[in-house]
Amino acid sequence: MVVLGSKVLSLEEVHRVLFEGEELVLDETAVQHVKDNFEFLKIFSEKKLIYGINTGFGPMAQYRIPEKDTHQLQYNLIRSHSSGAGKCLAPIHTKALMIARLSSFMQGYSGVHTDLVYLLRDLINNNVYPCIYEHGGVGASGDLVQLAHLAHALIGEGNVLFEDEIRPAAEVFEQLGLKPLKVHIREGLALINGTSAMTGIALVNLIEARKLLLWSCALSAMINEVVEAFDDHLSYELNIVKRHTGQNKVAEMMRGMLTGSKMIRHRPDHFYKELEEEIFKDKVQEYYSLRCVPQILGPSTISSYKPKLLLSASSIP
Repeated sequence: MVVLGSKVLSLEEVHRVLFEGEELVLDETAVQHVKDNFEFLKIFSEKKLIYGINTGFGPMAQYRIPEKDTHQLQYNLIRSHSSGAGKCLAPIHTKALMIARLSSFMQGYSGVHTDLVYLLRDLINNNVYPCIYEHGGVGASGDLVQLAHLAHALIGEGNVLFEDEIRPAAEVFEQLGLKPLKVHIREGLALINGTSAMTGIALVNLIEARKLLLWSCALSAMINEVVEAFDDHLSYELNIVKRHTGQNKVAEMMRGMLTGSKMIRHRPDHFYKELEEEIFKDKVQEYYSLRCVPQILGPSTISSYKPKLLLSASSIP
């Protein structure tokens, strides 16, 4: 299982939840921090003017909202922004969006009730995907429309994709024994303000980019074996002269993949000896497309990846 809240999620942990179906659990100390922050806001907001809690939004912020209407204000905000269009996001992108949003809330600075973090966790673990549409935005305020559709499902009013079928959220909640979210103070504003949609999609893109890089290294290593290439263009000693982090990581990955190969040749065994031929039968060096793979793929590497996780061809997803 992957624990959220005790530390920043790593990309590997996100991969495990998204692609391996690993359970996401909440660190109880972090949940307590979320609760404490909510209790603070509850007391602090009494008889004070606070944007988005007892005022309107944007140009309407000049208007005070009566206390009896503050909860309705949050519901109206969610409903009014649930106006996306086009196709729904792919489930993998929606799940990544939800992980990013939950990770933000688990920092304990959003003033939300713990009901919200527990419900988001349950939707993620049960593979319930709110129908979040590709198109729609509100200026520079973040992913308001997309996150509003997430919020719309959380309050039990939107649609969700569950077990390959689009169904009303309230119906799926009842089936799974989940309760729709009730607004306490500012859950509407907290849910829709942020960049979790673009963050979630970026996480998926990073993971897919890693797969492409790994496959490219593996295929390049195989081609080196097919042509019985020499091993020196992948050596540590030659590559470290160019202090490009990516180049050296790719060379390291390929050396790991080719460890023990009987098809790769060691140059001293073939050319560092007395030679009498005028025309060599062996190719002195490989084509650029083979010997420059570290330099070509190097700029595509992601600095946060640990090479030791990528050294074996058996680790390719």
